[in-house]
Amino acid sequence: MAHILAKLSGAPLAAIKQQLEKDADEHARQGMYLKHLWQNADDAAEVFFLFQVKDLAQCRQRMKQTHAKAREENPDVPLPTLTFLEDACASVECLRRYNSSPLPVQP
Repeated sequence: MAHILAKLSGAPLAAIKQQLEKDADEHARQGMYLKHLWQNADDAAEVFFLFQVKDLAQCRQRMKQTHAKAREENPDVPLPTLTFLEDACASVECLRRYNSSPLPVQP
């Protein structure tokens, strides 16, 4: 399953939560489901959130359009930086191999 990791700086956590709740139905129609929300422990003005998505290419295009429209309406609107993630190891067998293999230790 693909994901989108978003990072937003400069907006209060409460405002981000409120906006995500407001947008939940629209996100679901686009195949985006909020899975987690984090606040940076070292910078309270920085928030990360993770969406699970059904169609990464479609979401990428939709987010590009949505953010362009938001910038037209308000050039100063804070928008998240988006990182689009595809599964690299999704099967149970793959995860078992990965988790049982010792990772190299750097001196």
